Amino acid sequence: MIRVTTLPNKITVLVEEIPYVRSAAVGLWFKVGSRNERRDESGISHFIEHMMFKGTANRTAREIAESLDQVGGQLNAFTTKEYTCYYARVLDEHTNLALEILYDMVFNSKFAEEDIEKEKNVVIEEVRMYEDAPDELIHDLLTEVMWNNHPLGRPILGEIKDIESFNRDKILDYYKRHYTPDNLIIAVAGRVDYQELLEKITDLFGGLGGRHKGDKITIPEFNLHSYSRRKNTEQVHLCLGTKGYSLTDDRIYAINILSTILGGGISSRLFQELREKHGLVYSVYSYTTAYQDAGLFGIYAGLGPNKVEEALELIQKELNELKTGKINDEELERARQQIKGNLLLSLESVTTRMSRLAKSYLYHGKIISPEEIVAKVFNVSMDSIKAMAQEISNLDNFTKVSIGPWEGF
Repeated sequence: MIRVTTLPNKITVLVEEIPYVRSAAVGLWFKVGSRNERRDESGISHFIEHMMFKGTANRTAREIAESLDQVGGQLNAFTTKEYTCYYARVLDEHTNLALEILYDMVFNSKFAEEDIEKEKNVVIEEVRMYEDAPDELIHDLLTEVMWNNHPLGRPILGEIKDIESFNRDKILDYYKRHYTPDNLIIAVAGRVDYQELLEKITDLFGGLGGRHKGDKITIPEFNLHSYSRRKNTEQVHLCLGTKGYSLTDDRIYAINILSTILGGGISSRLFQELREKHGLVYSVYSYTTAYQDAGLFGIYAGLGPNKVEEALELIQKELNELKTGKINDEELERARQQIKGNLLLSLESVTTRMSRLAKSYLYHGKIISPEEIVAKVFNVSMDSIKAMAQEISNLDNFTKVSIGPWEGF
């Protein structure tokens, strides 16, 4: 059973009781990410996430690290472009402890100058590590070129020059603007008692004050461009992207099905054509990325520099096949079943169920059940798929980026 409650201070509490498991996942979700950053704040959302683990008035950084380890639990956090999450997974008997630790680290963090300076070096090394992972970096490069000068096009980790500029005043200013009760969703899934849990949450979080002032959010404009970054790597990493759909647009279901047919798994058209038939690549796939008001459809391939032109021709060939309507009912049904299976199998994890609650409420203001999602997937018609294929059929309408030892587009 799923319950939605709003505390008097505007914190939203989402609870899914799952009595047949022995664990619980608890997450604090703040509606702030790299998209909310001003130009000189690039990377600060992610940096604050790091600082939450560096000690509070009640616990040292080591005590925070040991708090859930010693009961077999997990404590972690992550930052995206539109939200930041701090979460724990524990045995159900330690749910209150998880809430206490999360509350303390997020709302009593010291932000000590010494820790800030030390963590700058840690995050800068994280940026450098990312630079050495071109198969991941290429996706940031695509959005940077595709959504030029828009916050959605900036890397979540930020740039080294901006990270070096962070100080306690700048960090606290950003923290106070966004870490407010009305900007917080607390999501819990697992073996919990709703009434007892709500009492504990109210006791811990009910006294928090402050109001989120909001940010001016703009929709990114699509920039049709090509860019190649020369880098001494063994492979060329290609990423091709075009306009997609937002999370609130029902066309997202059609493009997800089309992406599954084209490049979702080892039975997909791109995998079978580029890898199995021609042996050009090890990794090739298509994907969708969606935000509250924007999205993209992308294709990735990693291959030798002497194989790029042939691969691009084969990708265009597969897009042409989709455009001319060469999709059969069996292929459509396989894609639907694949999406359904991926979704329902993921729900065997309490952490995934907790995350699904929060993201559903963040983007839709309500809980959309897995059954509703599956129904929407199966309601997508063949005509809708073919119409969608027309929209993505020409690589000339894709922004193209590459990293590696190749002259470029």
